[in-house]
Amino acid sequence: SRAEIAIRVLRAANDLGLRTVAVFSEDDARCLHVKNADESRALSGAGPAAYLDAEQIVAVAREAGCDAIHPGYGFLAESGAFARRCTEEGIAFVGPPAALLELLGDKGQARRLAERCGVPTLPGTFRPTTLAEACDFLASLGDGGAILLKAIAGGGGRGMRVVRDASTLDDAYARCRSEAVAAFANGDLYVERWLPRARHIEVQIIGDGMDVAHLWERECTLQRRHQKLVEIAPSPTLSPALRERSIAREIRYESLGTFEFLVEAQAEGDPGFFFIEANPRLQVEHTVTEEITGIDLVQTQLELAGGKTLADLGLRPTEPRGFAIELRINMETMEADGTTKPSGGTLTVFEPPSGAGLRVDSLAYAGYTTSPRFDSLLAKLVVRSHSARFEDAVRRARRALSELKIEGLQTNVGFLQALLAHPRVAANQIDTQFVEEHAAELAAAARSGDGRRYFENAPAPGRGRAGARIDTSDPLAVLHHGKSAGQDVGLAAGEGSAMEPGAVCAHMQGTIVAIDAREGDVVRAGQSLLVMEAMKMEHVITAPASGTVRRIGVAIGDTIFAGHPLVFVDEGEAAAGEAEAAAEMDLERVRADLREVHELHAMGLDAARPDAVARRRKTGQRTARENIDDLCDPGSFVEYGPAVIAAQRRRRSIEDLIARTPADGLVAGIGTVNGGLFEPARTQCVAMSYDYMVLAGTQGTQNHRKKDRMFEIAAERRLPVVFFTEGGGGRPGDTDGTGVAGLDCMAFTLWGRLSGLVP
Repeated sequence: SRAEIAIRVLRAANDLGLRTVAVFSEDDARCLHVKNADESRALSGAGPAAYLDAEQIVAVAREAGCDAIHPGYGFLAESGAFARRCTEEGIAFVGPPAALLELLGDKGQARRLAERCGVPTLPGTFRPTTLAEACDFLASLGDGGAILLKAIAGGGGRGMRVVRDASTLDDAYARCRSEAVAAFANGDLYVERWLPRARHIEVQIIGDGMDVAHLWERECTLQRRHQKLVEIAPSPTLSPALRERSIAREIRYESLGTFEFLVEAQAEGDPGFFFIEANPRLQVEHTVTEEITGIDLVQTQLELAGGKTLADLGLRPTEPRGFAIELRINMETMEADGTTKPSGGTLTVFEPPSGAGLRVDSLAYAGYTTSPRFDSLLAKLVVRSHSARFEDAVRRARRALSELKIEGLQTNVGFLQALLAHPRVAANQIDTQFVEEHAAELAAAARSGDGRRYFENAPAPGRGRAGARIDTSDPLAVLHHGKSAGQDVGLAAGEGSAMEPGAVCAHMQGTIVAIDAREGDVVRAGQSLLVMEAMKMEHVITAPASGTVRRIGVAIGDTIFAGHPLVFVDEGEAAAGEAEAAAEMDLERVRADLREVHELHAMGLDAARPDAVARRRKTGQRTARENIDDLCDPGSFVEYGPAVIAAQRRRRSIEDLIARTPADGLVAGIGTVNGGLFEPARTQCVAMSYDYMVLAGTQGTQNHRKKDRMFEIAAERRLPVVFFTEGGGGRPGDTDGTGVAGLDCMAFTLWGRLSGLVP
């Protein structure tokens, strides 16, 4: 997600005569993009965290004298806050303006926009959705219905799960929230009805704020776990009507963007189509659009950011010639059942194919050691054919794959060769479930080394060679270890090596994101020990047997390779009996992850801030929480966003940030009032209070988002609002300059009158 696209942007900028500065994390100094820029500057920090540090990146740009920042894709590419910071510093953000990023970055708002434009959407929700609401929606679909949980700020397959059974919803919801928080700093989810037999089509949009044009579409139907493997432009089987259903004109779109749709794959007559999301940025698969149109999309994006218009650039859609196919070369290994694991290592050989109609965009070179901290994409092989026959482009792509030589680590090249050799792929008779349903069959073809001959002798197209459906949409399928898909996976002690007894080892490389057990804990077989992120998804690692946790060999944030010992569990009958008894009897047991949440919440309460409370007492005043506690019936107040903190430019520990800016200075939630006087008169209300003990009551970005969300809830549920508005102004650089408590008070009053909730 960084070097490959950075190299692409650097080349486009160089062709326009622009000087460039590349940034790199502490563990990325040998990455190829560092060598391709006119100048390179190191960032403090390692891994994705360095590339997500907006303030540091803006500071580096200022120091280097840059007048524009290109965010690539991923990381900060869709961050409205980052785009706004660039603008505040007089630096052009190469992409849509902050307002458009925020509108389209919220998938619920984007769905509402589509409906207003008369574009169909799948049945589902349009706002952050609770677990109970998701459960109700699944039940409303009846027998055989299924839903797709999706991160409201998501993309790239992160924070997504298909749920077919209510019994698996709780765990899927928790995993999606956790992935979304880690990837997008926003755990809100929404739901859609799952449409399994569909084609995934996206339309490339380009606009200058006044005029908008489409540059044809891409077919992204060949995917696995909602992550694309093969992209085609244009779609070989698309009705022209979809290309004209553009939402972009309605919002006067600026820069590059993609509007994505699902098209019913097996519908009779005209297939139905449904808008699913918009991506207001450059896409990974922009290459195939460039190949069929002859337009350099990155150069165009840079020139639009420099103030040119579509008319200035002479951009209008022209008929594409032939087909282009992009193949994502990923670092991974494949099991016999078609499930995958990430791989890594040092490249000893990297020789891309060459010749007419071939292009390779990559970060790879011989001698490069890959990093498990980042995305598994190694290269993009792009093939173009001017022939009007799609199968000719497929044939060229197969040949190019056979010429690609990679040694030193394992990739999915063999799998892609088998995929392209499948007769239904060349005929484009596919849907979004094709890869997952044929995973075992494709894996066998890849192992055979000649996919063409394999499929000539293979059974008729169905659900894999053995006839079994492989559900690789389940995150745990990639850790399949002799259990049915959907079960948590306990890795065998010391598997594959002479490990210390009782070692639970990693079955793949990944990053530790949560630890659910502590040393000395008694655990039962199947109990969660930790959670590991790999291949953009979270995987629960469970105890292979009951026993006592003797030692934990990793910490949160550690990136480990396959075979690394994670946890050491001493097995024993007594411990097993104790664990089972505890599971049966201790219904109030607090899990380690929940215990951590409780501790985080407690750090923001008055009891944890004696110095701040003492200063308040000196002036004879009360705290924000005391006011709300007196207002609401005992035990009825449910706080919204209690663990939110304010972003601070100087580096501090999480504990220090929470102590300084608990709840980002706004205590907000829902409670009941009047219950102590007369029970039937008990009324639910929204209660909010600015906290003067937090930076003198000034309001920051999260503070405003919380306030706006509470207003939305009040309007939706017709709830009265009590708002203690004591506070100061907005924090410089953290708001738009309108965050003064008095203005908030006037805005609140006006909102109340317009909504009809107050006279």
